[in-house]
Amino acid sequence: MPLEYSMIEIFTNEEARCKGKPLGEAVVDYVRGLKIAARCIVTRGIGGAFENGEVATQNVLVLSFNMPLKIEILLPSAELDLVLPVVDEMVCEGIVAVRAMRVQSHKTERRLLPRHFKVKDVMTPSPKMVTASTSLKEVAQLLMSSIFTGVPVVDKDNHPIGIVTQGDLIYRAGMPMRLGLLAVSDQGKVTEVLESLASRQAREAMTSPAVSISEDVLATEAVNLMVQKDVKRLPVVDKHGKLTGMLSRLDIFRTVMQESPDLEAFRAQKIQVNNLRVVADIMRRDTIAVQAETPVEEVLRVIDKNDIQRVAVVDEDGAFLGLISDRDLLIAFTDYHPGIWDYFVSWMPFSERGRAKKGLKLHLRLRTAAEVMRTNLITVQEETPIEDAIRLMTEKALKRLPVLDADGKFKGMISRDALLRTGFGYS
Repeated sequence: MPLEYSMIEIFTNEEARCKGKPLGEAVVDYVRGLKIAARCIVTRGIGGAFENGEVATQNVLVLSFNMPLKIEILLPSAELDLVLPVVDEMVCEGIVAVRAMRVQSHKTERRLLPRHFKVKDVMTPSPKMVTASTSLKEVAQLLMSSIFTGVPVVDKDNHPIGIVTQGDLIYRAGMPMRLGLLAVSDQGKVTEVLESLASRQAREAMTSPAVSISEDVLATEAVNLMVQKDVKRLPVVDKHGKLTGMLSRLDIFRTVMQESPDLEAFRAQKIQVNNLRVVADIMRRDTIAVQAETPVEEVLRVIDKNDIQRVAVVDEDGAFLGLISDRDLLIAFTDYHPGIWDYFVSWMPFSERGRAKKGLKLHLRLRTAAEVMRTNLITVQEETPIEDAIRLMTEKALKRLPVLDADGKFKGMISRDALLRTGFGYS
């Protein structure tokens, strides 16, 4: 069945401007920013005549500077009243015409990240940084107060020479737990850990050399590099090799949120969107779950044995009930007994944790997963488009989302890493 579309045609010239910007460029930017199902084409003529008597021709060099320009916008007729008045106002020189179009079909490819975007369009500029002589105490304090978990190390000329991540602090500097846990720990413990790092410098723990990228490289290439090198962030440098920004997965996801059109609206207009992917295509299906009556001590053992930070809670039929993270457990039991700290110290074998804390161990056995789980959680279904998952994870600052089927049963988890690796389709 034919679709009702309209064509806006603008006959103008190369000299035409809109707020100081070439008119063709201004119209393209405006239409792209609407995120509607419209296509815009700018064509430069090879010759022509204008109603004021001027002639443009390639035969005479001096008369070829102001060639005719045609701008065409093809869009669903339902969007015409939205676009036409604005475009008409933008055109200060030229003719604006509209005609109906008989469109047989409209097909488009889903693309999370526009191909023309460069790293400098996506990165976080002027990032926090440290030097090789910065104490690891300062590094840890910086990371604890930030949303990021890695900081670039630069030399005196601002060239990145390495990066200190949360993993570096744990495995190279002996920080006993990850930053998120440390931040909610007893202040005395926090002070103790920070002071243990005070005498050491960033150069002792940093990963070097840093995997960096030029600010002028396409953002899609940066995604590939992050996947290939298995890194969460990249220092960004200018043509002189100086640090100008940091590119993280969150920066990429924010760009997706800003640039992705409403694909549901596209489908409602009978537009065929190809290459769509949903959460079920990329989620982890091997995520471990415990039942509501599982003792908290066993929950801790599951988290430790599988080297994970959170575990789902389900009923006997597999329906999702809630989630328990190591952070939840630390907060829940710190007031009861300071011995809970020992359960989260990274270098202590589980069999030794709390050995001298019999009272705590008994309490952990008596408390169940249902008593400590969080239930006010954001979840997605298997058929949720990954664009929607990215939007949720970015807006709510989530690193993972539980995935449920249509009956509310727990099916797995989706992570930022999975979105980057398989959601973009560049690798």
